Amino acid sequence: MSAVADMEACRAAIRTGSLSFHAASKLLPARVRDPALVLYAFCRLADDAVDEGRDPVAAVLHLQDRLDRAYRGAPRAAAVDRAFARLIEAHDLPRALPDALLEGLAWDAEGRRFPTLSDVRAYSTRVAAVVGAMMCVLMGVRDRDRLARACDLGLAMQLTNIARDVGQDARRGRIYLPLDWFAEAGLDPDDFTRSPQPRPEIRAMTDRLLREATRLYQRAEPGIAALPLGCRPGIYAARHIYDGIGGVIRAQGCDSISRRAVTGHRRKLGWLALAGLKAGTSLCLPRMPTLYARPCPETAFLVEAATLEAPETPRSEALIAALARLHEHDLRRRAAYPVMDRRSA
Repeated sequence: MSAVADMEACRAAIRTGSLSFHAASKLLPARVRDPALVLYAFCRLADDAVDEGRDPVAAVLHLQDRLDRAYRGAPRAAAVDRAFARLIEAHDLPRALPDALLEGLAWDAEGRRFPTLSDVRAYSTRVAAVVGAMMCVLMGVRDRDRLARACDLGLAMQLTNIARDVGQDARRGRIYLPLDWFAEAGLDPDDFTRSPQPRPEIRAMTDRLLREATRLYQRAEPGIAALPLGCRPGIYAARHIYDGIGGVIRAQGCDSISRRAVTGHRRKLGWLALAGLKAGTSLCLPRMPTLYARPCPETAFLVEAATLEAPETPRSEALIAALARLHEHDLRRRAAYPVMDRRSA
């Protein structure tokens, strides 16, 4: 398959898989837009395989193999993988960044829950802030300050996603709200997943998460204003579209259990217009002192890994341990159901 055909397959995956990102990407310059679509298609398909597939453990192990092959320059025979391998070579994408995503998806496959908000941010770092860091690499932005703000934006967007999906996740037996918030409210998390209801305590937790997202959106703003000029409208658009989802959740009384927050086409057009306006006015703004704020503790390792002078580092021990646990789980499953494995081979 040609590079052109592979690129079109990535565009199609985003058109059907993420309307919000697809809308924001239209405002990016072509030199960034196409690699961004490849990156997002690769990450989105990997995330969907873990979240919605029948065997999330196998999906994570398969992703590990896909990354190994892409970084060897011998990608799997699939359009998104071939396009991603070209992206790695063209932009010198540090392996530590997609490895962080791999670790976050391994946590999902293990069904991990998160005791504190810091733990939720650590998870969000791996599945979302890392996308902000990789987007910076595609834009040629490799300094610590702008990388830190990009990670803030990724964290904010993921916290918004978690707030939007509280009910959907609970019906799957998953909880991404901090467990200590349940303890403070006197609620049993397992009781909640057995019968998800929009109780006042759950709505209060959702609101609390959205307030943390708002804080991070505000921290991210100076970083967007400091991006290359042509990239600013698209990133402002992503910021306002996702923050707009939070606004819809608030308007629904922070009930994301009995209904899902939906933003219509007209609202998205309004946020795209706002993004263009803010990108234009950012030319007149001085650099804000908050641009130079330290990265969140949970994202600091990503910021260091993405800087231009960062040395190549071995895989983290935490990732190696998570993958080893999944391999052991997969071996036990195969030993327990050998006939099924032969049939599916």
